[in-house]
Amino acid sequence: MPQHAQNTRVCRDCDGFATAAITTGTRHRDGTRATLRITCTACKGTGHVVSIALARTGR
Repeated sequence: MPQHAQNTRVCRDCDGFATAAITTGTRHRDGTRATLRITCTACKGTGHVVSIALARTGR
């Protein structure tokens, strides 16, 4: 019998790519680029969202 994959809800704001590295254009002394790590504020860096029904039961 085939196995069915679970349907995990992907964050609609980041499409599952919860963290991005953005280069600032400057370089460190050793030649590497200075980057900033930005996380999605909607899913708090997980890439997935909790179902609304599950979020309401916690109140």
